[in-house]
Amino acid sequence: MVVKMKRTARILNGIEIAAQIKAEVAEEAKALAASGITPGLAVVLVGHVAASEIYVRSKVKTCAELGLWSEMLTPPESITTEELLELIAGLNARDEVDGILIQLPLPAHVDTRRLLEAVSPEKDVDGFHPINVGRLQSSASHGIEAGKALAPCTPAGIIEILRRSGIAVAGQHAVVLGRSEIVGKPAAMMLLNASATVTVCHSKTVDIGRYTRDADILVAAIGRPGFVTVEMVKPGATLIDVGINRVTDAAEVARFFPGDAARAAQFAQRGSTLVGDIHPAAFELAGAYTPVPGGVGALTIAMLMKNTVTAAKARRGAAARDSEVAAAKA
Repeated sequence: MVVKMKRTARILNGIEIAAQIKAEVAEEAKALAASGITPGLAVVLVGHVAASEIYVRSKVKTCAELGLWSEMLTPPESITTEELLELIAGLNARDEVDGILIQLPLPAHVDTRRLLEAVSPEKDVDGFHPINVGRLQSSASHGIEAGKALAPCTPAGIIEILRRSGIAVAGQHAVVLGRSEIVGKPAAMMLLNASATVTVCHSKTVDIGRYTRDADILVAAIGRPGFVTVEMVKPGATLIDVGINRVTDAAEVARFFPGDAARAAQFAQRGSTLVGDIHPAAFELAGAYTPVPGGVGALTIAMLMKNTVTAAKARRGAAARDSEVAAAKA
């Protein structure tokens, strides 16, 4: 029997990396402002979903902090698909709007796919439009650097964490758990573009551990708390935990965090705690890992801001490039 030794893993701090990206965005926005350009983001929030409202307010607040302009549109939950299509068409036509974000999920009666595809690809700061998906897939083998294209924010954040943390990707075996359109598929494509050898596992994969035990980089985005156990991890691997699962059962908290007095106190106060898709015990074998919270989730809004500035530069062309030249000479 092979005994896996405990090691001291490096924590990949998403909060610190997000702060770096936001500072860069603020500088880019400042340079654009010198030429009279303020990158603009329009967020469409349908109805009243408490979690979505909190998230959208955070996006609007971050825009203001970084020097971006934002607008929040809040149509009623009863709005029809056709009415929303008209709203999106109006935003597409407004030159001061560089990015359009439709907060998901939408009400069940709304055709989400039609709405997402109605957004102009040049303003699709979520990176969900089929044209942007195609651009991601048809990129050169050296890859699309985060911030150079409108790629989905969470996968782009994963790439930023790896890049800014000095984690080698080229030639490494990257295993992605999950095949969602929002995280799993684009993350796999971006890792492939960065010259990793990529395996994608999902709910129909037989013996997932067979693949995860061979992963140099393991991205868990499967939506199941603590799914990846110690036995499924290669010692020294980089573990990227995308999962954010709220645990409300005391027995589960004890199973995930045995002897962790701080977590127990947090659970007693709030009635819940967060755990990722990777069992916390597995982090002890890692060479590096992203914590939950404070890991990948912290990058999502930062990458949204980055995408908005990228869209503004691409849309407004020569004026934006001139502002960069002027800023470089200053």
